[in-house]
Amino acid sequence: MRAYTIDLTKEYSFLQAGKLQCILGDCPWDTGTENWRRPALIVVPGGGYGMVSKREGEPIAHAFLAKGFQTFILWYSVAPDAVYPDQLFQLSAAVDYVKKNAAELHVNPDEIFVVGFSAGGHLTGNLAVEHQNVSTKAGVSLDCKPTAVGLAYPVISNEHGHMDSYNNLLMGYTEEAKTELLKTLNLDLAVSKETPPAFIWTTAADDMVPNDNALRYALALSRQEIEYELHVYPRGVHGLSTASLEINTEGPELQKAKKWVDDCAEFFRLYTIEKA
Repeated sequence: MRAYTIDLTKEYSFLQAGKLQCILGDCPWDTGTENWRRPALIVVPGGGYGMVSKREGEPIAHAFLAKGFQTFILWYSVAPDAVYPDQLFQLSAAVDYVKKNAAELHVNPDEIFVVGFSAGGHLTGNLAVEHQNVSTKAGVSLDCKPTAVGLAYPVISNEHGHMDSYNNLLMGYTEEAKTELLKTLNLDLAVSKETPPAFIWTTAADDMVPNDNALRYALALSRQEIEYELHVYPRGVHGLSTASLEINTEGPELQKAKKWVDDCAEFFRLYTIEKA
């Protein structure tokens, strides 16, 4: 295994911050493997756009590394140092970087997946609905459309979502500007034919980000006839990460929720040439 971190500001001069941690499988055979490759997964932890959760970083990357993905973690900047669209640009640059360096990373550039948690799910969904506009907004050409995304207990709408996430993301904007931006940042309103497929999961017991956020996004995809898979597991608090006992103190009620890793990996494999 190879593990190292890329400072995205050194690769993309328009960025003010952003690091991409790479956790990569080495060549699984001894010889004749110069062209081997895997699908890529970029992990986007949550934290309400006010911090970046470590429990939703490496544990997720290692779980998907074991399932045959080359894995990356985006450590993005948060309020008060960064507001929209800084985080979107950082994630877009991360996708672009993996695509442009696919050969070195042993990645299939047509198989770039992104999975985000809570506010990181909002950021991931933001890329899903806005990727076609990022280059214009950033003033830099970025190849940043993901093949498909995973949204874990995601923030989707400020109408019934995690308001601190929106307050942090839009810190300093006028009320008039916020109203305009929410036309896109309420992600269910911004889904279009350009939006990639999504695996979505949450729990019925989530009391921090209401589970109807996930339902809103799934319904928006359905209206556009975009493929999706939706799971609402009956039990579990917000922020389960892998939903394993290594991360959580809860017991048997996690047995159903922890299946999300397998289900998500299988969903992503619908869009890959490489098989597990």
